Amino acid sequence: MSATTTTTQASRHGSAPSGAPILHVEDLHKSFGPRTVLRGVGFSVARGSVFTVLGPSGAGKSVLLKCLANIEEPDTGKISFDGRVMDFRRKDARAEFHRRCSFLFQGNALFDSLTALENVALPLEQTTALSRSEIRKRSLDALKQLELEDHEDHYPSMLSGGMQKRLALARAIVTRPEMVFFDEPTAGLDPLRRNAVFAMIAKYQKVFGFTALIVTHDVPEALEASSVVALLYQGGICFCGTPAEFSASDHPVVASFRDSSDALRATLAAVRRGEEVISDEEP
Repeated sequence: MSATTTTTQASRHGSAPSGAPILHVEDLHKSFGPRTVLRGVGFSVARGSVFTVLGPSGAGKSVLLKCLANIEEPDTGKISFDGRVMDFRRKDARAEFHRRCSFLFQGNALFDSLTALENVALPLEQTTALSRSEIRKRSLDALKQLELEDHEDHYPSMLSGGMQKRLALARAIVTRPEMVFFDEPTAGLDPLRRNAVFAMIAKYQKVFGFTALIVTHDVPEALEASSVVALLYQGGICFCGTPAEFSASDHPVVASFRDSSDALRATLAAVRRGEEVISDEEP
């Protein structure tokens, strides 16, 4: 069953938004020399949904996101946004895509030498012809919406980790994008902070109405926050459906990825009983 078909079925179950997809990826391939990373990736993202791409480390999640963000050029395949195939070789197509989409990458990518207000204003300065007063107004409004209005003159190093995440999101939404891409937004965070980040994404996605595409390996949090989840494995999408369908799936790859904690508990129990344990998994 294809990823697109599964996503459509998920919509009929009522757990995912319906309608024409805002993003459609078809048969995407990407290699680096002899190493093939993406092998015919395809899926559709419904407008207004929270779509999460799960996968183990090294599965190609970040490469996929970089292809979608036009940081890496796929070898073959098509990326369609709002019904139009994107030709990123055209300057006007790139400009339109980046005007309508925002990206929140690992580590937040904030500029240490700029204040919170200056960080948020930067995308407007780079992509619009707005006046300085209008840029300041919209930037302050974004800070206020993310509850950072009292920190406009603070530098990123003066903010907590959670506040830096909110600042990065304020910068991402200041251009009023239709879609926001999140690259491992909870990388390196403890469980409580992971929960807070996913709650933040869900809250502001609902407030602002953007479509969210999240790349992560945090299964429990993703299942709670997402409309649809896809599992990227060995360069391809091996599952795409609702969180409920993911939880109930007997697909062997889905089960091994989803139930890794249960497998660890069983292994440790065997070790404590003094049984010999042989694992086929590489550390």
